[in-house]
Amino acid sequence: MDFAKNLDQIISRIEKARLAYSRHHIVQLIAVSKYASAKQIADLYACGQRAFGENKIQDLQAKSEHLADLPLEWHMLGSLQSNKINKMLALKPFLLHSLHSLALAQEIQARSPYKLKALLQVNVSLEESKSGVRPERTLETYQQIKQTCPLIELQGIMVIGPQTEDTRQIERAFQSAKDIFDKLPQASILSMGMSGDFEIAISYGANMVRIGQALFKEPN
Repeated sequence: MDFAKNLDQIISRIEKARLAYSRHHIVQLIAVSKYASAKQIADLYACGQRAFGENKIQDLQAKSEHLADLPLEWHMLGSLQSNKINKMLALKPFLLHSLHSLALAQEIQARSPYKLKALLQVNVSLEESKSGVRPERTLETYQQIKQTCPLIELQGIMVIGPQTEDTRQIERAFQSAKDIFDKLPQASILSMGMSGDFEIAISYGANMVRIGQALFKEPN
């Protein structure tokens, strides 16, 4: 697998989309490594990638321990269950993307021994299969977490685009996310866009994209 080629192609596409949006815009790439082995992560690291994201606590634990000698920036992306909070906190991820409710924030607040950076997950597409706060409740929930959970440092929001081939539907969801993001106090991260839609996401202001399949694949 040619990781250098894959990474170069993705960075080139990110750069093109970034410049089309604004030459002052900065976009961070999170390599989603849920289907990658520790060796593949190390190989992509050798090509220059530093930030990696996992969906499951057990995978984050196993891979971060195996690669402890590398200065990797680990992100927790997947849905977090209450019984996994302590394990997640012990791993000290750089950023939790999937803070999906006030109740979860309060549980983390009650158990955390340190300040945790997090993103509030917003279900902009209103799909029942997705976790997250409803768009109309986002500002209220965001402010409640800031007021009642001092150990959670909210940095912004994370959204997952709708599972559809309809570009207009994807654009509407990302526009909704950007509108919400712009109203949030001191928010700096808009995490949206994956392998199939990250260029659209960047065109609507995403400054963090989560890409797995396009990085960990055999090149064309």
